[in-house]
Amino acid sequence: MTRREYQLQAFDRLLTVMDELRSQCPWDQNQTMETLRPLTIEETYELADAILDQNTEEIKGELGDLLLHIVFYSKIGSETNDFDIADVLDAVCEKLIKRHPHIYGDVKVKNEEDVKQNWEKIKLKEGKKSVLEGVPNSLPALVKASRIQEKAAGVGFDWEMPEQVLEKVEEELQEFKTEVDQNNTNAMESEFGDVLFSLINYARFLKINPENALERTNKKFIKRFQYLENQAKLKQRNLSSMTLAEMDVLWKEAKSQ
Repeated sequence: MTRREYQLQAFDRLLTVMDELRSQCPWDQNQTMETLRPLTIEETYELADAILDQNTEEIKGELGDLLLHIVFYSKIGSETNDFDIADVLDAVCEKLIKRHPHIYGDVKVKNEEDVKQNWEKIKLKEGKKSVLEGVPNSLPALVKASRIQEKAAGVGFDWEMPEQVLEKVEEELQEFKTEVDQNNTNAMESEFGDVLFSLINYARFLKINPENALERTNKKFIKRFQYLENQAKLKQRNLSSMTLAEMDVLWKEAKSQ
């Protein structure tokens, strides 16, 4: 048996298990697309965590959970005669072929940016009124800002050099400081948003994923803060009773770990 044959057999096994669960398990029988939605979001974040942790065993498991959800939605779709897993697979294959004319057609590209621009142009030809339509409204604000900028850049609305973006960051930061000095609360929030948006744009030029960068910092802070808590317990102290200077000593220890 070739590896491809084994892969197809494994996928067929998942489809069979899904059929059995849907017909025999009370919990699986009661699920709808609406009830699965929050679980799918949770599984997606768990996969994202595993990727940042570079835990390949966890990544494998979380990918399986997500694949199960895709098969589950398709099973529900087949029960209402709307679509099944074959329709889902065929649709994504057709979309990929159509949006990669440099592979399946005679279009020539020089680099990744050309591919991105072609992708957005093709989507507009498919009937989309705006290149930003593909950005889900429910995305977290940081991720949404990043995707908005990528979409706009895909049709050429972009800065030419990273230095220009850095100047924009500094400009927005100065405007934010001005509003802070004037204690203008509403304007402060608006300008702070502009600072974040420009920083995210600068990160894109530096090939930094801002979501990943921020989450890595979150994880780093959690690890160091928990070190503080543990060391305080060993000293039979509560953080709330320690001075900032005492906590700073432990923080520096945590950074050196």
